[in-house]
Formats: sequence, C-alpha cells, structure tokens
Amino acid sequence: MMEKALLIFAKNLIYGRVKTRIAATMGNDLAMDIYQQLLSRTHLAAKTADADKIVFYSDYIEEDIWDIKEFEKEIQQGNDLGERMKNAFITAFEKRYEKVIIVGTDCPQIDEKILEDAFTELDDHDIIIGPSTDGGYYLLGLKKAEPFLFENIKWSTGSVLKETISRCITNNWSYFLLPELTDIDEEKDLAHFKETFNFKGGF
Repeated sequence: MMEKALLIFAKNLIYGRVKTRIAATMGNDLAMDIYQQLLSRTHLAAKTADADKIVFYSDYIEEDIWDIKEFEKEIQQGNDLGERMKNAFITAFEKRYEKVIIVGTDCPQIDEKILEDAFTELDDHDIIIGPSTDGGYYLLGLKKAEPFLFENIKWSTGSVLKETISRCITNNWSYFLLPELTDIDEEKDLAHFKETFNFKGGF
C-alpha cells in the first residue's frame, strides 16, 4: 500500500439523476452526455496519479470505466455532502494513508499536475484546497481527519470556500490554494468549454 490515497466522488450514471441543474434547462440527454465526458476526463487524470485510488459511488458499486484492478470501490455514507466526505476521509485514514485527497467529477480541468501538486504541497501544509469559480472547491487534501471542516456548512452555495478557509484560520491550520478552476454545474458553465467537449447536437 502507498502512503497516498486519491478519493474520487462519482455519481452513478442514472438517467435523470446526474447534472440535474443542467437537465432542468437543457434536458436529461445532454446532462447524461456531459456527465459521461466529465467522468472520462476525471478517470484519465486519476489513472496517472501516483497514489492508491478509491472511487466512492453515490448509490451502488458498478462495473464501469473504473477498473477494479486500479480502483478500489466504496459507497458514499452520509446524509449530505459534508458527512459523506468526512466519512470517506475517515475510511481512508483508517487504512493508514498519510496523505489523502478527494476530488469530484465535475471539473474538466483536473489533470495529473494538479493532483501531483496537491500531494506535494501536503508536505508543508495541513490542508490543500482547490478553489472553484462558484465559491466552492473541486479538491481537498488532508493529512488527518478534520471533521470540523465538514459540519454545518451550506453545501452547493457560494460560501463553501470562504467558510472552509475561515475554519482553517480559526484552528491555526496551514492551508494552500491550488489554481482556481471551473466546475460544470449549470448551463452557463458550459460557455467556458465549447472547444473542450464533443456534445451531441452541440449547445
């Protein structure tokens, strides 16, 4: 076992239940297409990461692009995103990993260098944060479980990053900010990536 673990939070590919904010304005077919391509991009970056990899599914474990020979598989546990992330970190640290990074599958700009830099910066900082343009974060890295980072936060709002940094300061935890990237959550986010994806029928 390596000292490093990369955790990937992924939604099961269930029609009508992925990219729901995009589906609300552009339809479920396009939402499904977008999410499949986001999964593929995250998978490509994760495959090259110098770490053990664990995929945490939203609902159930399935056979898909996450080859069981390369990716351990778990199911997310908890009532909200914060509780699920907290429990995933606890699971990883119970396996004796020393550096643990979690990413979602909404950021097409995540690549091998971002992941490598995050693990490297954990040598000198308590917490690594990858800020997203919507006020949240696309990556979080820790060296030990810090439940206080995940409790009583209004998830999927523009205050998540600010509140997370505030808690780091309050607890005298050193933190490092990676480059700001864009998550794809709503129709307006797609404007940044017209040349990036091949969407059926365009958008």
